Amino acid sequence: MQFPESWLRHFCNPELTTEALAETLTMAGLEVEEVQAAAPAFSGVVVGRVLEVQPHPNADKLRVCQVDAGQSQPLQIVCGAPNVVAGMTAPCALIGAELPQEGQGVWRIGAAKMRGVDSQGMLCSASELGLSSDHGGLLALPDDLEPGADLRKALALDESVFTIKLTPNLGHCLSVMGVAREVSAVTGAVFNKPVFKPVVPTISDRLPVRIEAPDLCGRFSGRIIRGVNARAETPQWMKTRLERSGQRSISALVDISNYVMLELGRPSHVFDLAKIRGALTVRWAREGEQLELLNGQAVTLSADMGVIAAENGVESLAGIMGGESTAVTLDTTDIYLEAAFWWPDAIRGRARKLNFSTDAAARFERGVDYATTVEHLDAITALILDICGGQAGPADDQITRLPQRLPVRMRVARCEKVIGIPIGTQRMGEIFTRLGLKAELEQGRDGPVWTVTPGSERFDLEIEEDLIEEVARIHGYQHIPVQAPVARLSPLPVPEGRRSLHSLRLKAAALGYQETINFSFVDAHWEQDFAGQAEPIRLLNPIVSQMSVMRSTLIGSLVNVLAENLNHRAKRLRVFELGRVFIRDAAALDGPLQVVGVRQPMRLAGLAYGAVVPVQWGTQERRVDFYDVKGDVQALCEGAGRVEWRTVEHPALHPGRSAEVLLDGQSLGVVGELHPQWVQRYHLQFAPVVFELDASALQNQRLPMFEAILRVPAVQRDLAFQVPAAITFAQMQEAVQTAIRNIPVCGIIREANLFDVFCPPGESTTRSMAFRLQLQDKQTLTDERVDAACQALVAAVAKATGAELRG
Repeated sequence: MQFPESWLRHFCNPELTTEALAETLTMAGLEVEEVQAAAPAFSGVVVGRVLEVQPHPNADKLRVCQVDAGQSQPLQIVCGAPNVVAGMTAPCALIGAELPQEGQGVWRIGAAKMRGVDSQGMLCSASELGLSSDHGGLLALPDDLEPGADLRKALALDESVFTIKLTPNLGHCLSVMGVAREVSAVTGAVFNKPVFKPVVPTISDRLPVRIEAPDLCGRFSGRIIRGVNARAETPQWMKTRLERSGQRSISALVDISNYVMLELGRPSHVFDLAKIRGALTVRWAREGEQLELLNGQAVTLSADMGVIAAENGVESLAGIMGGESTAVTLDTTDIYLEAAFWWPDAIRGRARKLNFSTDAAARFERGVDYATTVEHLDAITALILDICGGQAGPADDQITRLPQRLPVRMRVARCEKVIGIPIGTQRMGEIFTRLGLKAELEQGRDGPVWTVTPGSERFDLEIEEDLIEEVARIHGYQHIPVQAPVARLSPLPVPEGRRSLHSLRLKAAALGYQETINFSFVDAHWEQDFAGQAEPIRLLNPIVSQMSVMRSTLIGSLVNVLAENLNHRAKRLRVFELGRVFIRDAAALDGPLQVVGVRQPMRLAGLAYGAVVPVQWGTQERRVDFYDVKGDVQALCEGAGRVEWRTVEHPALHPGRSAEVLLDGQSLGVVGELHPQWVQRYHLQFAPVVFELDASALQNQRLPMFEAILRVPAVQRDLAFQVPAAITFAQMQEAVQTAIRNIPVCGIIREANLFDVFCPPGESTTRSMAFRLQLQDKQTLTDERVDAACQALVAAVAKATGAELRG
């Protein structure tokens, strides 16, 4: 929300500087995001009055003007603005003036010759001064300004403009008057509450209105005004306040409605009476009804949207935006003015459902004062009559059902305990009085209790904690001392056999992967594609429609990160994510960190795409493949246990280029190339290699076992096996390691490494695998011990796999 400081001080003017006022608002919970001048920095610009305009002798679109800039002699200025005329008042930049240029510093004005005619300055548009984007002509100034006066002082362009960020519960502060009420409560300064005089009707015309939906509209006030001049000029003071509040001036009728909304927080709507057929009906929309809105958007309505309708169809989207069919124009002479109370639940989320937002909807969905619709209707009417003229009819006020403001009890002891400091019963009563809340003190079982009745504008006060927050806000967060917690701290034991999740992050980063953090709710298509989940866990209220389910795999998020980086022309990417996934599991129990029926394991997933190493002169460029990432997974598993690999079918992975990772015989995760189908669907140039592992299992680590370095030399033996074609290297390796662990004479075998594989040409049922053994013991080995170990190993491998020692 944005507004000029002078507008706020019109209602409440505390003896504070601008900086102190901004700090006070922030400490009261109305965070001031920015305080800036009403206009960007410029200098050397004065008020100029055009005395004479002559055609340029050498250019059709230029004019030679004589301008009174407060100097002894008029200045000759060449101007190309289409609206320059004799007698107008406009900004005049003198020689040496500095004007703002967005992103380019300043623009210094100097003497110039334009098509052979001297120009001694420049007449300025609003865009050239940075006041607005309007560059269609000179900025017309009020005629009562003195030529030669400094423009910044004449238009108060150094005035501060506040931009505040409001939390959703502070809907009553979505107006300048609402913010002023808070300033008065915090500082104790006088709050100048406006007084609205009832408008005396001069005509008796009425427009029948029927409310069919009391759960949509609790109160509807309106009146007819005839004979208005819609072409009347909006007063400069109103334009200035609107522009400095971020609103563009449109026409007098629209400007007045917007002005009252910003000042009083009361959204209203002005109908062109001549375009309304019959009576108005306030009702819920019928499924499929169409409406063209004021912003030009044609929408299809659903049955949960409120409308104002007439005989010729829907005229307005209730509490959100009016319709184009009854919009006022410059030719409008008769209007119907409406100010209503719409139930917040009937407005909330409807504009977002139609993919836009409005200032009116932002206010109504938080709650607007229902007790002042007629008063505010009179305020708008008075402005219209004063600016546009006309004759007003009587105010029609229909009340169907209004909110019940139930008293809220707040225990004094509870308030002081939550805030953490003694505030005192009297101080609390003073705060409630300053806030305009009706409060009564009584004695309860636990001490004094304040019973507070919220006002008609306060929809945020419902429970005891709401009142405690009000006490803390107005008392001032800056008055609550910062105290360190008084507690005895003791370090928690960290088991040596378990790594932290942070150490896994460091290990992945050391392998060249960058961490990415993604939402836990994802697109339902990702779950279908990458996890094969036809019925994922759905969200009841997703923040956006395409993030409607909880993820059961991290692969979809990483593929999305890859796609976004490729859109930014990235060529090489290595990313990982460490996060939770959510899987249906009937065995999962309810607990502090989990929900019944949903298992939430921690996963570590990574993705590699592009070249194995960055481009360099010493290595030929090669794409990352399955074995590169398999090595990274092996490094992540180092120290966690025995790693094995086996074939796997996974919905996200290439069926022939993927594997399941086993850690000590238990499934750890999968690694492989992305399935060609998803490579094509997600418009990837080639397949990335991904992995997803159980982070909890990776946290396990074996404790180091220290052994003395053997001083005797090692012995090497090479054994070549004739292996059946169906036997894999993993099976051979397992057979060798089992023999070393279980057969005593094989205990002297320290290493067994595969160094050669030979497949005979043609069709063959066997292949050769050669292992190099390294044997070593504390004592020098003899040939007999070495041969016995090798023979026992050959016999064990032959029994386990059917392999035979080659001739």
